[in-house]
Amino acid sequence: MDGKTFFVDLTKCTACRGCQIACKQWKKLPAEQTVNRGSHQNPEDLSGKTIRLVRFSEQIIDGRLQWLFLPDQCRHCVQPPCQMATENEGAILHDEATGAVIYTPLTAKEVFQDIRDACPYDIPRQDPETGIVYKCDMCIDRVRMGRLPACVQSCPTGTMNFGERDEMLKLAEARLAEAQKRFPDAQLVDPDDVRVIFLAAFPPEKYHQTLSAYSDASPVRQPMTRKQFLAKLGRPVQRMTKA
Repeated sequence: MDGKTFFVDLTKCTACRGCQIACKQWKKLPAEQTVNRGSHQNPEDLSGKTIRLVRFSEQIIDGRLQWLFLPDQCRHCVQPPCQMATENEGAILHDEATGAVIYTPLTAKEVFQDIRDACPYDIPRQDPETGIVYKCDMCIDRVRMGRLPACVQSCPTGTMNFGERDEMLKLAEARLAEAQKRFPDAQLVDPDDVRVIFLAAFPPEKYHQTLSAYSDASPVRQPMTRKQFLAKLGRPVQRMTKA
């Protein structure tokens, strides 16, 4: 399998949120009004204006307090289930050269809930004004110019890494071996299924309930038609109608 891959080492993340800010700046995404909810995490969730979010989780693990940080984003699935859930050709593209999963304005013609429900990681979000669905596109414009994604370029700790898939997998395995000296339960999350591979020091669900989503029983292992895919999800096939 060729193409590009992110490797995200959560053992190095300090939640500086440089990646979150860089994403906003490069994509020219507007700010959102936020409030202090008693958490380092802000805003509260992903949205059509925030497509990368550093999540914060406070956990007691083996009797010790742990602050866990997760720079959450689209995983760019090897077999993107969101694309299987679309009706209109061109609404969601799967770039052959990089593997990037790219949403287009044609997503406004889709049933948004079908797209969101199809995502094992609950990433897609819709702009309520335009109906367009948004998420990370791997900074495909930068990558095609030979540049790093904005989030990777901004990361000061080595958490965010990006490159050819084989190189990132080698880096991930090396970092995993090193991490397991301190964290015996450290693991790579869903490395065979996605192009954003996380190294987690603790069980993935401690970071966020959707950090790890794939299983052998997952309906996204093989490509299928929209009708077949929605049937797997137990959802009726709906069609968008435009006045």
